[in-house]
Amino acid sequence: MVKYRIGGIKMKKNKIYEEITCRNFRELVSSCTTRFGNRPAFSVKDKNKVIHDISFVEFENNIKELGSSLLDLGLENKKIAIISPDRYEWCCSYFAVTTSNCIAVPLDFMLPEVEQLRLIIESQVDAIIFAKKHLNLIKSVMANKESNVKYFICMDYEENGEGILSFSKLLEDGKKLIVENDSRYDNIVIDKDKLSVLIYTSGTTSNPKAVMLSQYNICSNVSAMTTLINYKKDDSILVFLPLHHTLACTASFLFCYYIGFRLCFADSIKDIGKNMVEYKISGLVCVPAVLDIMYRQIIRGVKKSGKYAAFKFLCALSNFLMFFHIDLRRKLFKQVLDNFGGKMRTIIYGSASSDKKVIHLFNTIGIDMLQGYGLTETAPVISCESDKYHFETGSSGYPLYNEQVTIDNPDETGTGEILVKGPNIMLGYYNNEEATKAAFKDGWFCTGDLGRFGKDGSLFVTGRKKDLIVLSNGKKVFPEEIEALINKIDVVSESMVYECNDKICAKIVYSKEIVENKKLSLDDVHTEVDKNIKIINKDLPVYKYIREFSLTDEPLIKTTTQKIKRHEEMKKIKISK
Repeated sequence: MVKYRIGGIKMKKNKIYEEITCRNFRELVSSCTTRFGNRPAFSVKDKNKVIHDISFVEFENNIKELGSSLLDLGLENKKIAIISPDRYEWCCSYFAVTTSNCIAVPLDFMLPEVEQLRLIIESQVDAIIFAKKHLNLIKSVMANKESNVKYFICMDYEENGEGILSFSKLLEDGKKLIVENDSRYDNIVIDKDKLSVLIYTSGTTSNPKAVMLSQYNICSNVSAMTTLINYKKDDSILVFLPLHHTLACTASFLFCYYIGFRLCFADSIKDIGKNMVEYKISGLVCVPAVLDIMYRQIIRGVKKSGKYAAFKFLCALSNFLMFFHIDLRRKLFKQVLDNFGGKMRTIIYGSASSDKKVIHLFNTIGIDMLQGYGLTETAPVISCESDKYHFETGSSGYPLYNEQVTIDNPDETGTGEILVKGPNIMLGYYNNEEATKAAFKDGWFCTGDLGRFGKDGSLFVTGRKKDLIVLSNGKKVFPEEIEALINKIDVVSESMVYECNDKICAKIVYSKEIVENKKLSLDDVHTEVDKNIKIINKDLPVYKYIREFSLTDEPLIKTTTQKIKRHEEMKKIKISK
């Protein structure tokens, strides 16, 4: 094994920003209230779309009120599912559940109802906190004899009714309990090392597994992340990635709340641009698919204004000045940045690597791009770039200072499976001892991802071990590498590379929008793609040549976080053959 130095970017000689520490969610919430008091913790819209602020003090009070009511219902040590799009009530529920010694089970609100029902039964939840839009699911749960659910709590009901409790009414009830000196909530003793959150993996290579995380798993990760970026008093973040996903929950919600960001919720994915302007957003946590959309918006807007040549000149000037550590980016590109609210300066992105030209453009105009890497099982962050250092292009920065990372069985390029140790590593998979045992090797957690260390010691993630294509001649092909090249073709929306009969093949989804705008026939699309693949092949070793490809306008099957479900796509490909 090749071992990485322990310590990451928070070493005595290399300390960047001050670490704030917490061991459990009670400490986390209390610390925020002490440090930030009446500053806005959230900005939310009422039914009339009027924006209201909720302070850190008010948020903690709501947590205590709901927590007191949950205990009054007898739910201590019970599992409570949370099903809802991103909103204030979701965040309040998450903390109220976990700080009451209950177990939070965040579920994907975008899954089909039959799948949601299966997970509710599988995880043996005792209560569900939900948004009104999921009422049909709730009725199915009520009618299902295998269900253990005793309490149903609706975020949108103003009064109790039809076997469903009102979220707002529980807040009122909890407030009364506190006024009457009910001390059950305050007397709860948190075991930082016991199961507190049961969160499902995205299921890109197999069926989703329920990951068991303790409060210390998550809090140690949040604490370590505070050394990564510089933050300001009036910073705000737009939350739009689904909070049931570990990246959004830890990075968008817990981390940003902990360092004092004001949390704002996007109305929808299509409203992100508008919301960034109205909330004056300074930070985002997102996935490459969103970055690609923002990139196209910038380029399209500049071209439409007729100032593309001037824009390219300013980009060249900005990069030249930055070489001499002269940062005039925000002045040079003020007009562009104003389209994002004028305060945007940091984007943390993960889930997959983004196109280099996209990252380069954002860095050029004054938005620092920080790539991170992690898994649900690691709570989730393993490594991340810092806004203080410039890392090798394509790296995901140094491992967090409280983690150890090793490359197992590296090949001649230094690439092997990424193994991790640290306080953030999961307790195991729920009711799956076999999978838990298989996930560890000599005390190291096996990520299933392949990677290597760069010249500067930063971590490069090259792809999933299960996705790695090994040809009969022993040659290895990373599908993600070739997909990135294919996806640069103008008419291509996305692609998936796979092996068939010892040949590299590709399923390519063309962009209907581009095809319609350019008035191209299917034959034209085929010709364009074929021409570009021949160009791509010229720069590849022979064993990586794309030998066959198919075209479709049907999007690839993906998780709700936009990762390709390769195992399901391969089933479709095999069936079609």
